[in-house]
Amino acid sequence: MEEINKTSKIQFFFRPFSTDPKIQMGIFVAFLVMYLTSLSGNTTVAVLVQINHSLHIPMYFFLANLAVLEIFYTSAIAPLALANLLSMGKTPVSIPGCGTQMFFFVFLGGADCVLLAVMAYDRFVAICYPLRYTCIMSWPLCVELIVGSLVLGFLLSLPLTILIFHLPFCNNNEIYHFYCDMPAVMRLACADTHIHETALYIISFIVLSIPLSLISISYVFIVAAILRIRSAEGRHRAFSTCSSHILVVLLQYGCTSFIYLSPSSSYSPEMGRMVSVVYTFITPILNPLIYSIRNKELKDALRKALRKF
Repeated sequence: MEEINKTSKIQFFFRPFSTDPKIQMGIFVAFLVMYLTSLSGNTTVAVLVQINHSLHIPMYFFLANLAVLEIFYTSAIAPLALANLLSMGKTPVSIPGCGTQMFFFVFLGGADCVLLAVMAYDRFVAICYPLRYTCIMSWPLCVELIVGSLVLGFLLSLPLTILIFHLPFCNNNEIYHFYCDMPAVMRLACADTHIHETALYIISFIVLSIPLSLISISYVFIVAAILRIRSAEGRHRAFSTCSSHILVVLLQYGCTSFIYLSPSSSYSPEMGRMVSVVYTFITPILNPLIYSIRNKELKDALRKALRKF
């Protein structure tokens, strides 16, 4: 009971990127610009899909939901990270606050990974079964797939967060990160974390490998179907609808696999922090850019919206 009381009173602090206030301010400005760019880009995609009836098809429905997920995903991290940069690492976060941030980060990140697999399935049906596409990808099914992504993210996040925050935390309260990431928080526990690290690795492997396997299988069939298309224009059009998704998948799964599937013995806090910047700030910016640049319908909808202003 005494150990629990001690743990409940602990406040965490995030290690600054630098002890130089000028460098910290420069990083703050960079993070703020990236956060605002991510918010504006993903909001634009979500609003464009909502206001354009021509985009009311499953592919753009999933894209809009991905954009909304990215908004909440980044917002779970950015405000506290920005406050910490301004205060030179002196902004405290309580155990419940850290647990809440971790829960939403894992919940939204897990849902994001599952949704990318759903989007691959949508492209598989559209290219391999074009005549049956509207029957297979019905609106009730699309809604069920979105809800399923959120439920799976929730079921992943809750037990992991509870597992980690049942650990006792003692005197070392400086997190070598800019948010409450699971590997970084576990390193502060004053108890054996071998079981927790194993559980995190197994769950991360399942969550990343199953959707990635489904994505890979979908694209094997998609590539085979594209190669059977006789016209060069048809092949180009079919490939262009998938290339954006492939780029986003590579970014998302590449970074998360590096963090959560690397052996704990080889985990580098500094490298982990650098890679985390990519998938918490940079990837949410690139997603709307990648989809907008490589998608004619989305670019046309953006031009029409801009002409109205």
